[in-house]
Amino acid sequence: MMIFLANAARAAALAILAVLACGIAANAEPLAKTLFGSQALPAATAAKSYGFYSKGCFSGGVAIATDGPNWQAMRLSRNRRWGHPTMINLIEKLSREAAQDGWPGLLLGDISQPRGGPMLTGHASHQIGLDADIWFTPMPDRKLSVNERENMSATSMVNEKTHLVIDRLWTKAHERLLKRAATYPEVERILVNPGIKKKLCETATGDRSWLRKVRPFWGHDYHFHVRIGCQPGSVGCRAQDAVPAGEGCDKSLAWWFTEEPWRKSGNPDAPKARDVMTMKSLPPACREVLNAPAPVSEAAVTVRGGGRTISVASAPAPATASAVSAFTEIPLHLIPIPMARPTDAQ
Repeated sequence: MMIFLANAARAAALAILAVLACGIAANAEPLAKTLFGSQALPAATAAKSYGFYSKGCFSGGVAIATDGPNWQAMRLSRNRRWGHPTMINLIEKLSREAAQDGWPGLLLGDISQPRGGPMLTGHASHQIGLDADIWFTPMPDRKLSVNERENMSATSMVNEKTHLVIDRLWTKAHERLLKRAATYPEVERILVNPGIKKKLCETATGDRSWLRKVRPFWGHDYHFHVRIGCQPGSVGCRAQDAVPAGEGCDKSLAWWFTEEPWRKSGNPDAPKARDVMTMKSLPPACREVLNAPAPVSEAAVTVRGGGRTISVASAPAPATASAVSAFTEIPLHLIPIPMARPTDAQ
């Protein structure tokens, strides 16, 4: 009998703990990645970045079209073709000028989610609309299918064991593409695999000042990462430290070819920041960004190429009744509610 009572008491205690745990889970604040990852369209307010590249959000975002004269966007299901207008305009400009340099066209990887914030998967950065990934694989001379864009693999330019560039894959055209991107004043740094940085240090000729912006970092063997600085008007944007002086072809680069950078993490099971980050971790303005209205449609805030860009001054704004035509999608809050016709008695 005593054993039965002890077991019953233990079962009751466990049941109470389970109820309490469910209550805590129900009241817990949702993860920021869930909230931002569910947004299909940007915040239709002025273009501003809030916070840091790995902890923030942005408003007034615009998208780059899935296909342009000199680019094709990859991994469309992720809905990461969004960025600050300056970032998207820069990508469009790079696609045009790289084509003049002889590059077949850009394959675009992740830029940002519509309103930025931590992503459901992948990057720690790309949160404030000022980062973009571009594949080293040249664009094919045909339009890729949806299936190809989701499953086609980019080509790694680096030997995984030696961390050196695979010479049969690397071309002067790759160097010209990186140089073109690095010469834009908006660009603060370009992240590449250390092997690619080493190759550039060994082969670049003439004016090498642009090499300063090209920085070695883990990964980035099949794409390069373009980062621009905080833009005018974004008072809540926290800038990154300036890149060191010089070409970066010194001892700081040699370190990447020692064992130290490649040692396994001492705590491989530690959760990623995005997997624990809630809205409390982000700038307060990010709550307003989440709650802001969306533009009329994606098409209204999409850059399509040909030198036609979207200025920050004309950032997307919420639709008004006067701006709606028979050919635009009408937001639900603008649809009038039917009411009964008034009578004389009323």
